[in-house]
Amino acid sequence: MRTLAHISDLHFGRVDPAVVEGLLADLEEVRPSLVVISGDLTQRARKHQFMAARDFLARLPAPYLVVPGNHDIPVYNLLTRFTDPFANYRRFISRELDAVHQDEEIAVLGLNTARSFILDFAEGRVNRTQMRRIRSVFTDLPSGVFKVVFTHHPFLPPPDAPDTRLVGRVRHALAALEEAGVELLLAGHLHRAYNGDVSSHHPQLARSILVAQASTATSTRLRSEPNAYNLISISRDDAPRRLEFLVRVWDGARFCAGLHSRYVKEGVRWHPVWDDPPLSAHAARA
Repeated sequence: MRTLAHISDLHFGRVDPAVVEGLLADLEEVRPSLVVISGDLTQRARKHQFMAARDFLARLPAPYLVVPGNHDIPVYNLLTRFTDPFANYRRFISRELDAVHQDEEIAVLGLNTARSFILDFAEGRVNRTQMRRIRSVFTDLPSGVFKVVFTHHPFLPPPDAPDTRLVGRVRHALAALEEAGVELLLAGHLHRAYNGDVSSHHPQLARSILVAQASTATSTRLRSEPNAYNLISISRDDAPRRLEFLVRVWDGARFCAGLHSRYVKEGVRWHPVWDDPPLSAHAARA
């Protein structure tokens, strides 16, 4: 089994230090196989904010993958925004904007959806090069490898806000994801925690792709939700494959178990289940 800690929207420059320390303590306890950070490490893409984010990443108790978000692009330095928008990100966080991890059980690809040249650069987009990368990374993997893609911008709107703007070129990107056999999409941006099946909103898909959206992990920029992150457990390639989402929620003193969801795969469809035993010890204590 593999466990992913999915954290997002850190926004160093507007964080609660107690929440930052609580998050690190909780990650030390749950010990995920991999930490996935889906963008917005900083509030205004300033040097000292990237340095704070870098120091946070260095303290993570597990390997991590990261992609930038729209807040990691300079707002006020127009020259840098259009000529080298990820200069500080590359200097302090990672030179790789589309990160990848692969082992014998999972393959995880991060796609940078942040764009400095579109009219509203708070929004994002998947480009054609990235669609080709999806196919090249995943198509020839062994059949038992579980495939995950994470971005900053969402593919699935919140259940109560179906008109929420999604990542640009979403239909073309989903066609590539479906063709490559991707099973799970992770994103942030909205500061909302929810999960579901992307085919519920995109009926053109012939099979399920699960989605987990993350709230802001550490920022004070809350949107009617507490700080939280997702702990995701993925069973090995058995029959049937199972997946579990546990939202770890800040209660004012520590992170604790929140919303708990389980899915089982039958054929090409994921189905929610309620009576299966939990995959992880942390879910068992929920």
